[in-house]
Amino acid sequence: MEFRQLNAFITVAKLSNFTKAAFELGYSQSAITAQIQLLEKELGVNLFERLGKSISLTSEGEQFLVYAKQIIKLCDEAKSNLMTSNAKGTLTIGANESLCAVRLPPILKEFHERYPEIEIILKMEGNNKCKTLIRENQIDVAFIIGQKINDSELITELKFPEPLVLLVAPGHPLTSKKHVHPEDIAEYNIIVSEKGCGYRNLFEQSLNDAGVTPKSIIEMGSIQSIKQLTMSGLGITLLPKIAAAEELKRNEFIELHLWEDSFYLTTQMVYHRNKWVSRALRAFINLSKEMMKS
Repeated sequence: MEFRQLNAFITVAKLSNFTKAAFELGYSQSAITAQIQLLEKELGVNLFERLGKSISLTSEGEQFLVYAKQIIKLCDEAKSNLMTSNAKGTLTIGANESLCAVRLPPILKEFHERYPEIEIILKMEGNNKCKTLIRENQIDVAFIIGQKINDSELITELKFPEPLVLLVAPGHPLTSKKHVHPEDIAEYNIIVSEKGCGYRNLFEQSLNDAGVTPKSIIEMGSIQSIKQLTMSGLGITLLPKIAAAEELKRNEFIELHLWEDSFYLTTQMVYHRNKWVSRALRAFINLSKEMMKS
């Protein structure tokens, strides 16, 4: 009896369909069927009743399902406890400036308290650079803000929407408008980060789609510089809301009401599919998921 057979059995029981179970587990249907047949042969009972295209658990299948779930649950608990106890080593993390400044500090603080023997190296890089470093095995895991990643080389462990906000200094003429449309922005400067940044791409693409060319584009190398120039009244910027949360609280920024309901990107935690997941990395992934979903 193998764990993959138990997983196959539990998934087929959940979905009542061999094809759907095969798709969810990433196997061929024939492989799933073979695993179930081997399990039934070993147990000496039929676990499923097959009537045409319809399948259902037999009474023996119903009984075995309870045990199978308990076995998998105990196995997962054992692996989790073993992989996170006495974790040591070095963990190298990549993330862009916004996440380094706002999202990661509480996670890193809690992680250090739980696993003081793990050395943390944090590299502040843009999305494309982080992906390159993952492929070159120079970082273990990365946090990326952008469009949802669809890359067969990368595994996404965590993803959630990241709202963006259009910001100006208090007293800016656009603050009097109920809603700001692309044509309203045309006569003003826009202040953006370097090319390749997800929220810069989204901002420029939205203006291009509306046929709007801003007065000028001011490119800055850091979020802090973008914020300072925007607060000085030099122009308009679009940033992740988390990056400007404190300034908004202090009324140093005014959030404009956008012409669309909202702008969103996605924050994702990714690593290479061939990466060996060490105890340190697994502990960090689990803690990040725990804290960011809470």
